[in-house]
Amino acid sequence: QVQLVESGGGSVQAGESLRLSCVASASTSSFRVMGWYRQAPGKLRELVATLSSGGVKTYVDSVKGRFTISRVNARNTVYLEMNNLAHEDTAIYYCNARHTFSELYYWGQGTQVTVST
Repeated sequence: QVQLVESGGGSVQAGESLRLSCVASASTSSFRVMGWYRQAPGKLRELVATLSSGGVKTYVDSVKGRFTISRVNARNTVYLEMNNLAHEDTAIYYCNARHTFSELYYWGQGTQVTVST
């Protein structure tokens, strides 16, 4: 059973930065896609960013130019660098991974990001 553990969330002021980390219990090279989702109070969970095993990155329009997803396979870790945070970025952020062979999806427990104006 693969486990994903997020960290790095917190409370910041608008305009500040945070870096989220997601450590996998399996090699990140074994995942077809890894990504970050978020869920704000009263809203549906939305996709924020993805990174494929081939290095292709995608972002939701609202974070383009501010957020960067990256992966360090040697550390089994995927990161989400978040700059110029806005109140609208307040949410619980979840790490997600899709295994290459089993096609199973895995989720982390989430980390809270709160941005104050």
